[in-house]
Amino acid sequence: MLGKLFGRGAERPVADPHALPVPRRQKNGTYTLRALGDTRVLALVEAADAGDWEAVKAALVPFDLGRDHQVLAELAELDGVQDWIGRAVEEDKEHRATALLISGTRHINWGWEARTADRAVNVTQEQWRIFHQRLHIAEEQLLEAAELRPEWITPWRRLLTSGRGMSLGPAITETRRDAALHRDPLDLETHIEWVSQLQPRWSGEPGRAMTFARDAFADAPDGHRLGCVIAMAHIEEWVESDKQDHLDTPRTQDELREAAQRSILHPAYERRPGWQEDFNIFAMALALSTESIVAPRVFHELGGAYTPWPWKYMAQPEKAYARFRRHA
Repeated sequence: MLGKLFGRGAERPVADPHALPVPRRQKNGTYTLRALGDTRVLALVEAADAGDWEAVKAALVPFDLGRDHQVLAELAELDGVQDWIGRAVEEDKEHRATALLISGTRHINWGWEARTADRAVNVTQEQWRIFHQRLHIAEEQLLEAAELRPEWITPWRRLLTSGRGMSLGPAITETRRDAALHRDPLDLETHIEWVSQLQPRWSGEPGRAMTFARDAFADAPDGHRLGCVIAMAHIEEWVESDKQDHLDTPRTQDELREAAQRSILHPAYERRPGWQEDFNIFAMALALSTESIVAPRVFHELGGAYTPWPWKYMAQPEKAYARFRRHA
């Protein structure tokens, strides 16, 4: 049983030549994943941090920023990008769409940084003003990027986020969702974004997000990372619930176990840069449900790698990860 659980005797994944060396772990055996654990992504982040547009373009060659949400997110979360990306938008006509995509996505993150994660009633008028100002810029830039590169998915997924922040309403957000899924019906990040959109805190109806997630994953091939939408839908339900043991039921445990085995633990699953976030999504959901069969393998495969998403839903995310990992 243990051999099957931990993959002993089975063919192990081929070593990734682009994998970053594992940094020195903390005393609890964990470490925060940096640059998706990939040397190429690290080069991209370092170029962006230096404001070197030419180096950014060179580092982007191995990636398709119009489809790779996780690589784009690394740029969007980097403070300071907003200080220089505008020049690239105006001056580099050949790569204008890429610059618009990076700038628009960064402005969404930058907007939420101004708003903060505080409750709406505690956000000041000045914070709201800056928030909407930055989201308005993001909307314009992402729509132009989508027009210039109609095959891209990432602008539409990010427009779902800005649309929610600006309360644009279901007609617009559903159109944007459909635009993204038309380009890739199995796109995980779009599905996760829509699961958030359907939550009661965003005027959604209870249960709709879970139904959406189940219907989506039912059509996915074995080994596809879309299984994470099941885990994320359960985490979102936990966030909405006032019961800390909301997921602690045999039905939830069975569903999460089956979804993990058919997605991230399936032999066909591809470990792309940032695969650790997929495993962290399942790790959190399985831990919250107190599942004890598959959870140990998920934490074992991570080797202590922690990603802020989705643990940021907890008050002390890194400590929560370490605690659940120790128990698993």
